[in-house]
Amino acid sequence: MNIAERLSRALLLALPLGLVQVGAASAETITVYTSYEEDEIAAFLKVAKADMPDLDVKVLRLSTGDLAARILAEAANPQHDVVWGWAVTNMVDPRILALLEPYKPKAIETVKEQFRDPAGKWFAVTGYMAAFCVNNDRLKQKNLPMPKSWADLTNPVYKGEVVMPNPASSGTGYLQIASILQMKGEEAGWKYLKDLDANIAQYIKSGSKPCNSASAGEFAIGASFALRAIKNVAEGYPITMVIPSEGAGNELEANALVAGSKKKDAAKRFLDWTLSPNAVKEYYNWKEIVTIPGGAMPEKFVKAGMPADIASVMWKMDFAASAANRQAILAKWQKELER
Repeated sequence: MNIAERLSRALLLALPLGLVQVGAASAETITVYTSYEEDEIAAFLKVAKADMPDLDVKVLRLSTGDLAARILAEAANPQHDVVWGWAVTNMVDPRILALLEPYKPKAIETVKEQFRDPAGKWFAVTGYMAAFCVNNDRLKQKNLPMPKSWADLTNPVYKGEVVMPNPASSGTGYLQIASILQMKGEEAGWKYLKDLDANIAQYIKSGSKPCNSASAGEFAIGASFALRAIKNVAEGYPITMVIPSEGAGNELEANALVAGSKKKDAAKRFLDWTLSPNAVKEYYNWKEIVTIPGGAMPEKFVKAGMPADIASVMWKMDFAASAANRQAILAKWQKELER
């Protein structure tokens, strides 16, 4: 897919008040809110349509933080039936949990208990992890070293050459900040973030755009997530994927039934499908983290540098702490670092 096509799809899926309908009119239609990437949505729903031709799916795609704001704004009158592929750190917000209804989809036993809500309100099937997209050509032009760690990014030689997602709007941005604070501790973590800020050119709303900007040669380093780096490497961009040596912060993406849905039977069918063999097979084509057995790592992941044992490079996140401290972390970040 070329840049123009990607932009066109992104604009279509990101319309704040619009919904994209997939499929022709039929007896059953549901509305799904998600933070999956646009190309992931298209691939997953193509499989869903083949498996459930009589189910039409309307999709609203927003960044993680923006989707939280929308769901909370509509709390008294939900406009969606399913939450799909959304950060667990956001899903466990008590205000969000209050809007969800417990549901055990078919084949839920294929998802380990550690990836499910004990009360049955959500289950996670996919996830993503932090990675740097480093533009090889720009490094060469500016005679810059290849970074290998978060610590390296504070080197003054990278001043103005690093872009990151804004953690207030991007799930990727928040997992990066949260993982750094968990790795280093509060005091050392905030000191590091202030030191890093001296080299940051921009904080960008999207989790994927820092990688795209680095891939286009606008900056040397885009702090993003591994899947976007893998995709851009496969598409021929002159970048190297770097997984920070300290360990990659990561996030799980969960699905849930909306308690206020007026189309629960159809919504449950969709949630059942998200655990189906065909869905799982497609997840493996796109996601670096899949919680259900049944697929293999694609060759393009291997070529981009993804290790066979992904767990070996993942930081062991405390998702409960990430969720509980979210508002305080974001408030401090916005006060001291946002620009």
